[in-house]
Amino acid sequence: MRSSIRIGSALAPALTCIAIAAASSHAAPPFRLGRALRGPQPSGKVVGPVPDRPPLVPGTGTLVKNVVDDFEDENWKWSYNHPKSSEEQDKRVRGPLGKSSNGRWFEGPKRGTPDVVKRVELPAPGLEGSGHGLQIATLHGGVPGRVSYEMQQDDLIYNLGKFASRGMSVGDSPSFVVRVYLPPFEQWENRNGPSFGFRTGCFTHAVITGDDHPDEGLYGVEEYWPGMFICFESSHDGKAKEDKAYLRVRSGRNGGEIRGPTIEQLGWWTLGISFSPDGVIHYFASPGVDELTAEDHITSQYPYAYRTEWVRTFFFNVCSHDDGKTWSTPWVIDDPKVYFVKRQQLAETPSTTR
Repeated sequence: MRSSIRIGSALAPALTCIAIAAASSHAAPPFRLGRALRGPQPSGKVVGPVPDRPPLVPGTGTLVKNVVDDFEDENWKWSYNHPKSSEEQDKRVRGPLGKSSNGRWFEGPKRGTPDVVKRVELPAPGLEGSGHGLQIATLHGGVPGRVSYEMQQDDLIYNLGKFASRGMSVGDSPSFVVRVYLPPFEQWENRNGPSFGFRTGCFTHAVITGDDHPDEGLYGVEEYWPGMFICFESSHDGKAKEDKAYLRVRSGRNGGEIRGPTIEQLGWWTLGISFSPDGVIHYFASPGVDELTAEDHITSQYPYAYRTEWVRTFFFNVCSHDDGKTWSTPWVIDDPKVYFVKRQQLAETPSTTR
């Protein structure tokens, strides 16, 4: 049976490796980014396949009660603070960043805020007792004032640092669950490729590589953003007989994306991402709003051959062609939730083999 805990309560020490503090959205990561670490250090690189044991089902363990948003507060509002940030495209972070009135969400500095972030009535019945969700959509996904005629994406980031300044250690088996509404295909942007992303911000120690790292070849801290995308295949390009959607996981061991299941029905879906103490990331999805089960497992991966150590936050992407006139697919999310498993509880759970 699930229990729940409110960060900041007397039970907070159960979050063994999480630094609990009130913090801004720009709180320091668990390690200093870009710092080379001389001498023996744990490497993010791993040898061998993913361990052959049952994956951690998202939603297992204890619900972190105040790291949620049900969007039922009628005073919920978004401050856009345009022009949006576009650090990834032109190295410009345009502050102040957009944010929600409750302080739980903020604009991604790398790619900027979706053009629509709005509390709405649910487009179809979803979770019992829920009447409202959050709609996210975008028109101008790239650099403000320009059009790129390329796929661009905007980010809506959960401010986990407001409640846990350093995020969550994988030793506490964190998991993230959200309900997402997939509208009828006639409402989708008529473009093949990714349309919506549910992702996480992660850290590990790894060998530093690349032109941006003067200490290349030494151990340092690597940040990466594994997750899953809902992708569209349009019947209008002549390749597909009918409109289709499918899930795509980012990423596999070699950095390549993994095609997941075809989406056979639209409407509400439940998506989940979990992290086990061995650094493996597990991906789950199921039609409807029921709790996830082992049967909803898509894949388990060491993305980029990294063993994940720390999870900073979770966030959502909304993608569009960025032609200045075509809107993205209108996405609605509801009731994102975060869970963890006490380490002693995990140790007492009998192991099984698939």
